[in-house]
Amino acid sequence: MADIPIVAADAESAPAETVAERLARCMRPGTLSLAALPPLSVYVHLPWCLKKCPYCDFNSHEWKDGAPPEARYLDALCADLEAALPFIWGRRIHSIFIGGGTPSLFAPASIDRLIGDLRARLPLEPGCEITLEANPGTFERDRFRDFHAAGVTRLSIGVQSFDDAKLRALGRVHDGAQARAAIEEARAVFDTFNLDLMYALPGQTLAEFDADLRSALALAPPHLSVYHLTIEPNTFFAQHPPSVPDDDAAFDMLDRITELTAANGLERYEVSAFAKPGHRCEHNLNYWQYGDYLGIGAGAHSKLSFPHRVVRQVRFRDPVRYMAQALAGAAVTQHEEVPRAQLPFEFMLNALRLREGFELARFSERTGLPLTAINQALATAQQRGLIERDLQRVWPTERGFDLLNDVQQLFLPEG
Repeated sequence: MADIPIVAADAESAPAETVAERLARCMRPGTLSLAALPPLSVYVHLPWCLKKCPYCDFNSHEWKDGAPPEARYLDALCADLEAALPFIWGRRIHSIFIGGGTPSLFAPASIDRLIGDLRARLPLEPGCEITLEANPGTFERDRFRDFHAAGVTRLSIGVQSFDDAKLRALGRVHDGAQARAAIEEARAVFDTFNLDLMYALPGQTLAEFDADLRSALALAPPHLSVYHLTIEPNTFFAQHPPSVPDDDAAFDMLDRITELTAANGLERYEVSAFAKPGHRCEHNLNYWQYGDYLGIGAGAHSKLSFPHRVVRQVRFRDPVRYMAQALAGAAVTQHEEVPRAQLPFEFMLNALRLREGFELARFSERTGLPLTAINQALATAQQRGLIERDLQRVWPTERGFDLLNDVQQLFLPEG
């Protein structure tokens, strides 16, 4: 899962501005002064799944009435990208993440075309990381090999659990055996890949989670993402809440995660991410370091910096409407400047997720604000034992890492 910052709900109202008018608004003088633009990544959203999971609040839609319109959707993505080019002209692409939905439902030939379209229109950094999300339920032998041949350099495999009963409770379409087979195939093809695991599942005991985690670590993934199951609004689980472990049991599971990952050579470099040396996710690091990203596809979000402002965009959410709007050159339904007072919180919401924290100079570089904008909140966090700092860097303490929401809220705008 890619951790993408969320903005306001999609209004689904047709934009009144032309691209030229919107670009002119981005480039006009403003109150910020960014000395340099941050690294730029691209997120591509493929919104279809075989089945909607009961805990999922992402913009995903079940495949119904035959196959989705892959060719038309790829045409729409290409049109969306071309309309966005004036906003990122001349900037090199740091990483690409193809998420969903379940992107591995798309044929390898479609992924090959998508990556080719991106390469033809964007200057990619040498060795640009290109991640594709894949689910074991869509795994077929040699399909991962075909994705690699298409240009994918990294897989992110949504296993969630190896326990068949827990997988059924989560509404997953695969079983534990399929998960293991998919991971073995990924290892044979890719130099690096990620395995997604969840904890605090319905009815899960510490012993059951321990077995799940040991199963994952036995497969020696170079990168592991471990997420606490949360009951999100507007999901099936929100309407029909399952019985899940209490907070104390969940903290015991988190303690087991940190203990066993460290024993297996995986460094916890972010709240939910563990990696062996050289296998950190460059795309997610760019999010957490408050870099820029262009999001294309149904419901995709963008965060783009300009010399005097930071803006967010949202694409139309419904796939059918998105395709129509994108092909008409009007995929964006929201385009908003991030208020100056909101920037410290946005930056800290991401940067303090990192174990190593952030460089003080990067705050000013990425927000265009002076350090005085966060000095008081930093002092309060330090007094409470939530962060440590020196003349160059700020980082969360062990207590701050466990109470991350409390740290981040100190940077909310007053009033």
